[in-house]
Amino acid sequence: MITPRAAAIDLNADLGEGFGRWTLTDDEALLSVVTSANVACGFHAGDPSIMRRVCELAAERGVRIGAQVSYRDLAGFGRRSMDVPPGELADEVAYQIGALEVFARAAGSRVSYVKPHGALYNRTVHDAGQAGAVVAGIRLAAGAAGLPVLGLPGSLLLAAAGDAGLDAVAEAFADRAYTALGTLLPRGEPGAVLHDPDTVVARAVRMAAGGAVTAADGAPVAVAARSLCVHGDTPGAADLARRVREALGDAGVEVAAFA
Repeated sequence: MITPRAAAIDLNADLGEGFGRWTLTDDEALLSVVTSANVACGFHAGDPSIMRRVCELAAERGVRIGAQVSYRDLAGFGRRSMDVPPGELADEVAYQIGALEVFARAAGSRVSYVKPHGALYNRTVHDAGQAGAVVAGIRLAAGAAGLPVLGLPGSLLLAAAGDAGLDAVAEAFADRAYTALGTLLPRGEPGAVLHDPDTVVARAVRMAAGGAVTAADGAPVAVAARSLCVHGDTPGAADLARRVREALGDAGVEVAAFA
């Protein structure tokens, strides 16, 4: 069963999305703002040194470390849907969680939750086989205790997580457009990613305080979330996340990690 939205809301961002000398996210700046870090585990971005460094920074700041698992798609940044057999996908999810856990524990912390990335995130909204494989991978990596799962409200992923006895944590996206069905507007569609800071901040406060958002076609959509995501690869992401957090505080919304 999905846990109801808490009085406080978590603020998460995707971090560690680089490879070798190439960097994308301003990890150090974002880790001074967010309460949960979705760390790339090497399949869509990230490498061992980046993973270790992000875990160290997160542990120093008391930020929760989450494994952002994805399809094995480094060239496509994990945004291309793939037909991976469920057993193989479960193994790959477990592999990614296990790799990040090594660095989290070395930093004096641990992996506190799991969030799929990109195409895998969107696929598990409606694909029961892929959703079940992600949950199976979490069980394989974390054992009977499992780990909380961060996902879209109403998704088959959260349903599968709840059925498996895992904490199913619904999240909302301050900087992404929604369809009238409550799913994310595909990135290829105009206006799928919101860039105006004032718009993003206002949406974040509305989502946290009222649990609602306006879809791309103008329809109201209920979004009951315990965590709010600001994408780390958006230009000026750290400043935007800081504005969001300040606006939430001004609105009387407590910002705190869910895990």
